[in-house]
Amino acid sequence: MDCVGAHDVIHEAKQAAIRKASLPVGQMLLRGALAGAFLGYATSLVMVILSQGLPPIVGALCFPVGFVMLVLLGLELATGNFALLPVGYAAGAVRLRDLWRNWTWVYVGNLIGSLGYALLFYLAITNYGTSNGGVLGDQVRKVAQAKTLGYMAVGASGWAAAFVKGILCNWMVTLGTMLAFSSRSTIGKIAAMWLPIATFFAHGYEHSIVNMFVVPAGMFLGAPVSVSSWWVWNQIPVTIGNIVAGVFLTGTALYLAYPQPAATVARMAGEPGAEVKAAS
Repeated sequence: MDCVGAHDVIHEAKQAAIRKASLPVGQMLLRGALAGAFLGYATSLVMVILSQGLPPIVGALCFPVGFVMLVLLGLELATGNFALLPVGYAAGAVRLRDLWRNWTWVYVGNLIGSLGYALLFYLAITNYGTSNGGVLGDQVRKVAQAKTLGYMAVGASGWAAAFVKGILCNWMVTLGTMLAFSSRSTIGKIAAMWLPIATFFAHGYEHSIVNMFVVPAGMFLGAPVSVSSWWVWNQIPVTIGNIVAGVFLTGTALYLAYPQPAATVARMAGEPGAEVKAAS
C-alpha cells in the first residue's frame, strides 16, 4: 500500500533523526545552505506573484514548491529538524548535544544559503544595482519592512506577535515534515507536504528561514531596516516560536500520541532494505 500509518510515520521520523544527528558538520552546512537557497527561490516566486497583483492565495498555493524540492532531495531545514530531532531524543536514539549540534549547524547553513540567494536575487532584479528593482523590488521592500518595523512600531506586543506567528507557522511546517513519511510514492509525498505548507503561508505566519531571505533581500534593495531590527524584532522571536512548535506541538506531541509498540519496531526493522534506510 502507498499509505503509511501514523505509528510507522513516527518510526521513520526517529530513523531520520538518527541519520541527521550523525551527519558531519560539512554536510549539515552544505545541505542547509542548499535548502535555504531553494526556500528563497520559493519565496521570491511568491513576491513575483504578489507584485503582479494576483491574490495572496495564489502565492500560498505555489510556495510549497521550495519545501518539496528540499525534502525530496534530503536536504537540511532547521525548522523541520526542530520536530524530527526531538522524536529521536524522546526515543532515546539521539543525544541532546547531537540535537543541538544539528540545529545549530543547519541553521547556520540555512542562513548562508538564504543570504547568498538574496544577494543574487538583488543583483538580478536591479540589473546589478543599476535600478531599484521596479514593482518586484517595491514588493520585497514592503514585506521586509512589515516583518520588522511593523512589529517594532508596537513594541513588546509586536515581539510577542512575531513569537506566536512563529509557533503557528512551524506547527504546520513540521506537520508537513512528518507527512513526508506518510506515503511511499513521490506524488503521495508531494500532496501530503503541500497542504500544511500552503496553509501556513496563506495565513501569513512567520517562518525563520523564509525571513532569512526576504528581510535581507529587502535590505539589499534599500528598505530602511537594520541588522539589529531584523534580528530583535523578527529573527529571534520567530525562531524561538518555530522551536516551541517543533519540539512540543509536533515532535513530542506525535511521539506521545503514537507510542512505538515493540511489534512496530520489529516489523519496520525486518522490512527489506530497512538496514540500508537506517544507515543512509
